[in-house]
Parts: sequence; C-alpha cells; structure tokens
Amino acid sequence: MIPFKKPSSWTATLLLGGLLGTSVFGAVLADPEPPQDESEIDAYFPAPGDWEHRAPEELGMDPDRIEEAIRFSLENETSIPREALLAIQQWRTNNEDTHRETIGPVRDHGDVSGVIVKDGYLVAEWGDPERVDMSYSTTKSFITVTAGLAVDDGLIADAQDPVHRYIRGQDGFDDFSSDHNRKITWDHMLRMTSEWEGEVWGKPWHAEGRRDPRDLPLQEPGNYLVYSNVASARLALALMQVWREPLPQVLKERVMDPIGASTTWRWQGYDNAWVTIDGRKMQGSSSGGGWGGSMWISALDLARFGLFSLHRGEWDGERLLSREWFDLAESPTGLLTTRGFMNWNLNTGGELLPSAPESSFYHSGSGNRTYVDRENDLVVVVRWMDTGVLDEFIGIVLASLEAGAGS
Repeated sequence: MIPFKKPSSWTATLLLGGLLGTSVFGAVLADPEPPQDESEIDAYFPAPGDWEHRAPEELGMDPDRIEEAIRFSLENETSIPREALLAIQQWRTNNEDTHRETIGPVRDHGDVSGVIVKDGYLVAEWGDPERVDMSYSTTKSFITVTAGLAVDDGLIADAQDPVHRYIRGQDGFDDFSSDHNRKITWDHMLRMTSEWEGEVWGKPWHAEGRRDPRDLPLQEPGNYLVYSNVASARLALALMQVWREPLPQVLKERVMDPIGASTTWRWQGYDNAWVTIDGRKMQGSSSGGGWGGSMWISALDLARFGLFSLHRGEWDGERLLSREWFDLAESPTGLLTTRGFMNWNLNTGGELLPSAPESSFYHSGSGNRTYVDRENDLVVVVRWMDTGVLDEFIGIVLASLEAGAGS
C-alpha cells in the first residue's frame, strides 16, 4: 500500500436533465493551507459511475451555441491517421527521427468525441466519450501529478533539488552521475529544460529531431528547452525509483480512484521497460505515445482529471494534491512562457487561446485536449479534432455562456 498523507456517425446529444529561480516548496509547508473558496466548498463533484447531467440553459449556457461547437468539432476532424502505427511513423518521419521502432502497445483511435462540464455537471457529450483511446503526451500531465505527490509526501524535499541525490546510480541506472547530469533538478526535468544526456529503454537523448539547430551541443541545464519524450521517460523512471512503486499504482490509489475514474483506463508501459527495485520487478512508465504506450483513457475520465485540475487537487472536500504544486505546475517557464510543467499548456498573455481567459490552460497530447477554465468553472475535453482550430472551438463554447447570460 502506498503511504497516504492527508494535508490540512455524427450524433451529438445535449443532455437535458521566467524559469523559477528558487523554490520554497518542500515536504512540510510552513504556512497552513489557505481557506477554501466558497465556490469550492459548494462545488459539485460527480460520484463514481454517476455523473449528474444538467441542461445547458440550467447553467446559463445557450444550447444552440453548444450544438454549434459540437458540430464545429465534428466538421474539423484531425488529419492524424486513425491507424496508430501509421500516425507514429508519419510523425517521426516528419521529425527526421531515426529511432522509429515502437516499444509499446498501440491502439487505433476513434471518431471525434468530447465532453463539456460546467460547474461540475455534465452538460454535453458527443461521439463515444466512454471509448478508451491513446492520449499520447497527455500522459506527461499524469507524470507531473505523481511528482507532486512525491513532494507532498516528503519523498522529494524540493523541486529544485538535483535528481542524482535521490537515485545515485541505484537499480542499475547510472545516468545522473556525470558532471553535466548532476546539475539537473526535478524542476529542470519537469520543464523540459534539463538537457539530460543518456539513454533509456533503448532510446538515446538525441533520438528525436526536435533540437533547433540540430547540431547544437548540449547546453547547461535550465538554459535550453527541448520537448523530449526520452527525458520525460527518464523522469518517470526516476520517480518510480523514488516511489519504489509503479507509477500507475501510485496514480490509481492517490488520484484516479478518489476522483471516481472508471476501471477502463490503463497507463501502458514500454515492453522493454523493466527494472527490479527492492527485489520486485516493475515496469517503467511511458511518457507519451510516440513509441507506443501512453495513458489509454476515455474522454469522461479525462474530464474528471480536468475537474481535479480545476479545483487544484481538491475533490469533494478531500485534499489529494497540494495547491502549491498546482501553483508550480502552472507557473510559466522562462524559456517558453506558455509552458508550465511538462504538458501544462498555459494561456499566458492569451497567446495560445486568444478567445479564452489568460488564466485558462489545457493538458495536451496528439489529438487530445483537456481545457480547464476556472474563471468560468468549465472543463472541456475534445478528441481527434484538428488542434489548429482549438481557439475557435473554445470561443464558440464560451460564446454559449455570453448568450446564455443575455437570454
């Protein structure tokens, strides 16, 4: 048992009815947790397997605009091939990646689907929101959560600590011991500014053609940002070495079960990602779907995760993850101010979503977006829509609030 520390086809159905310089975040918080907002105290949280439905107009939303948003998403299906292997090979070819072989399971994706949640209530769903699909790099947001739980429990004292202090070449992995890698902190890994050098699960740090310029030598940790599935997979392994438990088990017991997620999600690991810890053979977690694996999950379960994010780790009066961790995850990275931790995409300056509040953000993975908007108490999941039209789609959903208020 993981230790738990409690801190103080188209058918649309409208359901009627700067880098952080320093961190003061540690295992023990000096100040008491701030009082809950009244809105959180009175918030509705869906019970497991029983999500209450409300008509859009009951929550101040225009049903015609909601229907328009659904139709818009369905008319703008992504060009990503439905065949997962084809999609992965196409993506890696476009990125001049020479390490194209998959090392984890894959699953072909379905039709455009989505869920709209207002004030915690389910107001619209379309496609097949119970279908389990790969969520690709949305997986990185789940890695971020397991890191936050490790800090909450004191397994990691501070996000600014060097990673090597916590693993020191244990379990047959010696890839944080070099002079370069010893400088890398958890914060660097979470912000993808680590410039980690090494190989994990047969994939070297340079496996992806994302560096620009491509021949740029490794930079000092914290001074260069590269979106790297390899470094993200190494972060997941480092966290498993700290937890000494498989990350899916940590996530299930500490977050997914408490928020009432279904039993259908699976955090698929890589086939060759096995390590023995404390005499127990464990599978390392994938960091995305680019080589197979990833979080396989339904739109409804993504919506629950979105609601968990909206309430900053609180669920029905129970603190599951500290507010302070959300503050860190949502703080802009200096080298890319629209990026917080991993795949926390921030709407800093309205850059990503001009139609939405600047405080909004979304969890993302190829073909998957989970939009979180605290100002409007709104969570929107849309899958397999062209991500280039996300702002227009969100704009239509938000227009339903304005129209509903004026009716």
